[in-house]
This record gives sequence, C-alpha cells and structure tokens, in this order.
Amino acid sequence: MGFHEVRFPANLSFGSTGGPERRTEIVTLANGFEERNTPWAQSRRRYDAGLGLRSLDDVAALIAFFEARRGQLWGFRWKDWADFKSCKPSGTVSALDQVIGTGDGVETVFRLAKTYDPGGMAFRRPILKPVVGTVVLALAGDPVVETVDYTLDAATGEVRFVLAPDVGVAVTAGFEFDVPVRFDTDRIAVSVASFQAGEVPLVPVVEVRL
Repeated sequence: MGFHEVRFPANLSFGSTGGPERRTEIVTLANGFEERNTPWAQSRRRYDAGLGLRSLDDVAALIAFFEARRGQLWGFRWKDWADFKSCKPSGTVSALDQVIGTGDGVETVFRLAKTYDPGGMAFRRPILKPVVGTVVLALAGDPVVETVDYTLDAATGEVRFVLAPDVGVAVTAGFEFDVPVRFDTDRIAVSVASFQAGEVPLVPVVEVRL
C-alpha cells in the first residue's frame, strides 16, 4: 500500500482517544466451557483524531492533511501519546530499554521491537516507524554510534550493523516511535456552527499492516 513518511500534526493528535484492539473468537461448548482463539498475532490500533481539534485553524490543518493523503489512499505516521517510547511515557529513552536480539557472529540486521511483559506473559511488538534522531543502541551495554557502527532504516525499523555482533552479545535499543496508520473514512464532515459550540467531527484513524 502507499505510505507517506510524514507525521500527522502531533498537536492535533494530542487529546485524541484510541488504543489497541484485538480480535478474539469465542466458542461456548455444550458443557459451558469456552474455547478462545485469535487470528491476529498482533494487535491493531484505532484512534479518533477529531477529539484533538481545538480551533477552526486545527480543522483547517486537519482538512489540509486529509486532502494531501487523498482520504484513505495514503498511510501516514501517528504519534500515540499514551505509547510512543521504548520506556515509560514519563521516562527518558535509554540504549538499554529493549532487547532487540542476541549476536551470533554472523547476523548484522536486527529489527526494533518493544516487549510488553506484565505478569510474565510477554508480547513483542515490531516497531516499524522509529522517529529519526531518537534511536540509541548498545552492544553488551556499551553504546554504539549511528553511521559509524550501524545504519537505521527509519521507514522499516531495521538496524544494520557494520560488523556482526559477537556470539551471545545482547543487542539493546531505545527509541521513540510512530504508528503507521491511515484515515478510516473518505469523508470529513465539519459544521462551523456546531464546532464553535463544542461539537467536534468524527475522524477515525486505523493502524495499517506493512
């Protein structure tokens, strides 16, 4: 699918609602027990961008962004203010935040990921849209330097080392990241009168698989 490497205005996404959704298929058996399965390995996020609008200038900025994306046609980056760092939202990004792999002396390519691990039931989320200038890496706890020791593809979240990390060496990373999304509508309906009275338009945004 088409994707523009541009972020939806962060001042407009601040105040929006949304978060991850799952798809769970539940079958109730004759004895009352349940069987639960899911066809999705990864969650999918949905947001409402309308709730971040505070003025008519914000509406104009939204419409301009919507038109440039041709409605649902082109994807774009979205900052999820509740989950946009490798650490806690209140924390400072560190090269030790996330383990993204272990060296084997051969592999040079690693992909950024964030692990969610409450209660020991770890879920690993691929990070496809890191924010340029925020990514820091370390090998066995020692910081490495971008363009000298590795290169970053900010469009895919792929890290490529110049030299393969040694066997058993922990590859760790810290970063900020965006969510790849698209508008989930081809229509933006705004009433100037109702907006001034406090009513904002519904602007659904949905995560896309890349």
